Amino acid sequence: MWRSLWRSIDRFSLQYFKYIINELRAIKVVDMHNKELVVDLLQSIVEIVTYGDRQDPMIFECFMEYQVLAEFVRVLKISRNSKIEAPLLQYLSIMIQNMDSEHAIYYCFSNDYINNIIAHEYDFNGGDLAPYFVSFLRAVSGKLNRDTLCLLVKVHGDAVVSFPLYNEALKFSHHEEKMIQTAIRALTLSIYNVSDDMVYQYITTPPVSKYFSNLVLSLKEQCLHLDALVLAEEETFTRQKRKELLLETDKIVDDLYYIKDIIKVGEFRLSRLVTENLLSLLVFPLLQFKQSNGSKFSTVTSLFLVSRLLQVIGGKDMINSVAATILCPYMSSSVRNSFQGNTAGEINYPNSLFEHLNKMESMVCSVPECEGEENITCPNDEACKERSGILDCIFSENQSLLLASLFLLLIIAESKDLDYFLAPIIGISGMHDMAVMDGNILVRFMDQILNALLTVLVRQPPFSVQTQWHIGWFLRKLLTIQGKMINDYNLQLFNTSLEQSCECVRKELDGCWFDHMPEAFGKEWASCNTALEESSQLKDPFLSLELAVGQQTSDGDTATHHAWHRMVEAVKVFILHLQLKSSILTGNLLEYPLLNSVPSTATDSGRTHASDVSSASFGSEVSLGSGTPCRISFSNAGIRDVYLIPVARGISGKLLLAEKHPFRSQRGVVLAIAPLAGLDPKIDEAHPTWLHLRIREFDPKFVQSKIKGHRSEMSSHLADGRWILGFPSNKACEAAQLLILEEIRKQRSSVESLLSPLLRNYHLENLSNGHDKQTSHAQVC
Repeated sequence: MWRSLWRSIDRFSLQYFKYIINELRAIKVVDMHNKELVVDLLQSIVEIVTYGDRQDPMIFECFMEYQVLAEFVRVLKISRNSKIEAPLLQYLSIMIQNMDSEHAIYYCFSNDYINNIIAHEYDFNGGDLAPYFVSFLRAVSGKLNRDTLCLLVKVHGDAVVSFPLYNEALKFSHHEEKMIQTAIRALTLSIYNVSDDMVYQYITTPPVSKYFSNLVLSLKEQCLHLDALVLAEEETFTRQKRKELLLETDKIVDDLYYIKDIIKVGEFRLSRLVTENLLSLLVFPLLQFKQSNGSKFSTVTSLFLVSRLLQVIGGKDMINSVAATILCPYMSSSVRNSFQGNTAGEINYPNSLFEHLNKMESMVCSVPECEGEENITCPNDEACKERSGILDCIFSENQSLLLASLFLLLIIAESKDLDYFLAPIIGISGMHDMAVMDGNILVRFMDQILNALLTVLVRQPPFSVQTQWHIGWFLRKLLTIQGKMINDYNLQLFNTSLEQSCECVRKELDGCWFDHMPEAFGKEWASCNTALEESSQLKDPFLSLELAVGQQTSDGDTATHHAWHRMVEAVKVFILHLQLKSSILTGNLLEYPLLNSVPSTATDSGRTHASDVSSASFGSEVSLGSGTPCRISFSNAGIRDVYLIPVARGISGKLLLAEKHPFRSQRGVVLAIAPLAGLDPKIDEAHPTWLHLRIREFDPKFVQSKIKGHRSEMSSHLADGRWILGFPSNKACEAAQLLILEEIRKQRSSVESLLSPLLRNYHLENLSNGHDKQTSHAQVC
């Protein structure tokens, strides 16, 4: 009977809503037999309530009068293995998310309905219930404010004694599914951002506050896993292993940003608790630098992690805690005491920092001859060297330690949050004060630091271009601090490195991508300028980990895609040296001198002619006057009689294969085109009438647009094309080879002529004596 009436009843009417509620009330048990009916009833209720919240106040009045949320709670309790929980939580989430009325939200959160649903004993094993439950918690947290938060906590006296939403959410904080983790973190931040004093007291008091220590301990476990990857991959380093490292570092950075968001809430108790845990459980163990002293981390991983932590979280407490720790061996007792007694200033340092500094001080003072400034002037003393901390890393023969430690040092030195007690020891600001400069680590050991960097730069075989650009950034930054002074030995190192970079560029002029070198110079010049000028160039110290685990090489690989990367890297490194030389001489970077002089790749003049074979394209007609007849076999078209036409115009060059026109004896139709550079023509030893040509299939423009300077994963699977041309005689084959080589020579000569102004560089004279900076006439190349 009722079924026949449903069609005539408005499904969003108050009458129908009451009927649905009564139908739900009539359910005494939920099992597999009536599960679908109950789900339909729940869905209908949610749809009508959502509609009524915006369109019909009487519907929500009925919702409250009939205590429908109590029915939802009852349905959960009478469910018998029916798996009704997931759809019920889903519909509740939809209803709460779509509620706009404050009155409706306030009612739903009252009378412990939501708390009872949250606290219900769910079975999360072997099913997909967890995402629905977490989504429900997230929907509730989205409606939190100071008025609604108090409805979800249980209070005894003036203290919160229970907070089901928060407590149940934390159980999923380390769930294996990333989406659930993200939802829980968003939920907790929603709670933290509601300024409720009693809630802050509750979440920062044991045992609830253990969440923050567990968070840091989980982060520490991830760091240990990263360190294990670094130590395990010292011998070989493949793209897959690099991906694994990047994946692990991304997870760690995600956690750091979450911790930063917690600290940014700005509540003193919360920020201090998180900072204390972060320092005591992670930062200070990382900063031991010596595994023998109890640290489980390798030094290079520790430096990387602390640097990344300062980049992401930063702040006065963190910057100065790290600075005080690594500088403790170089601080006099009076400075240490003054710093620890600096409690009246703006910075409220965590107690764990002072405990850690006291421990560090006892280690330093255990060797009297290394106390205070004497500690950094006795590098030959073994006991002192064990406590030389950050300088021991900078002067290490391990280049990854050098870059990682210098990176950390400069992060701290450039920070505006550095305490005024520590700034004279490491800071960059105020360096005009000679008294400050004399006691500053960067200034005092500048020659040694520059020497260490230049030693890496001049090393053969050279490091990757990213490493060398990082070193260049460091060098320019340090030379700016020093006033661009460089001693004789370091000057010699730089000149040697400059010679090597120039020689690498000259070798590429004999390579298969010489025709792209002018274009590469133009693009990479701007990139290098940006890299050297931006103070935030070193956005990720991940490079130190790459150095620690080894480098990918393609030595001996003749594929043109590897050759292209090698050419671009040679250009990058050479530009870096030119800019460093200019920076040493004048303090400024050079503008690209060839920017307006690079001719079009199509022709060396400003116009093209229809009859000019250099402008020919596929299918166009060309003259066969300079062509050499031969035969070629195409996979789809069989053997074809064609004419070989190599042509170079300025810095551009191409090889045409044209088939004779059926009606014009001296004209041909272009069938195929290949770049002249990279052809590498070779006569087959077994068949001297066959000429083998290599065709570049790799497209640099495509790779640059997709990956913006990083190596394409797909490029390693590309194979160069191969053409085999047959000639009527050995002599004709040799003549064709010589003709191609001659056109390649012309094209290469044009490129060399264009680049020659850049390749005429000179040694730097001795600049350490403070006289005017000049150049000598001793050519580098």
